[in-house]
Amino acid sequence: MTERTIALVTGANKGIGYEIAAGLGALGWKVGVGARDRERRETAVEKLRAGGVDAFGVPLDVNDDASVAAAAELIAEYAGGLDVLVNNAAITGGMPQTPTTVDPAIVRAAVETNVIGVLRVTNAMLPMLRGSASPRIVNMSSSVGSLTLQTTPGAEVGPISAAYSASKTFLNAVTVQYAKELRDTDILINCGCPGYTATDLNGFQGVRTPQQGAAIAIHLATLPDDGPTGGFFDDSGAVPW
Repeated sequence: MTERTIALVTGANKGIGYEIAAGLGALGWKVGVGARDRERRETAVEKLRAGGVDAFGVPLDVNDDASVAAAAELIAEYAGGLDVLVNNAAITGGMPQTPTTVDPAIVRAAVETNVIGVLRVTNAMLPMLRGSASPRIVNMSSSVGSLTLQTTPGAEVGPISAAYSASKTFLNAVTVQYAKELRDTDILINCGCPGYTATDLNGFQGVRTPQQGAAIAIHLATLPDDGPTGGFFDDSGAVPW
């Protein structure tokens, strides 16, 4: 394993993912910019490098086994290993998503990307992460996935959503299971909520900047070795399940 910290951020060509890559790069880390779109990926890498970040592009479609396997090989060959994985890539599936009218295909697509995609990428990167001195996995979730908040009268948890919100609840549950399985390792895995951030995911309606939204991921990616695992956090601390 190289002495320099190596990170991979999925969906890093724009928005919160880009700012996570920029923030980790500012720490002196080498950062892989994972993204499907070649032009956007290359543009992001060029912009990050212009800002002093040691960035490299990683062609990555989280829904494709071959693409994810190739990404793992590229990182191993180019960077020599991996210390931190930030699973940021996600889709909403489009609104409205009221459960009585939602197209099941929309629910399936959200789960495929937001949950199964995270499983696929995480498992492909685990062999390298196990070789790291301080491995970290950050799954970007959302407070809309909190069942406690969803059932709290007056809580601001967005529109009724049978696909996106439910997929984040599913992701939280899967993250807890990873933490249980990996509890005897050095790997710390947590969920992070960026808050209501202005991105193309919500039509730029959010009240926080992508840089603000990236802060929790950077925090969780840099946890000390005695830090928490299997938790759900935002800038204010623990988010209720």
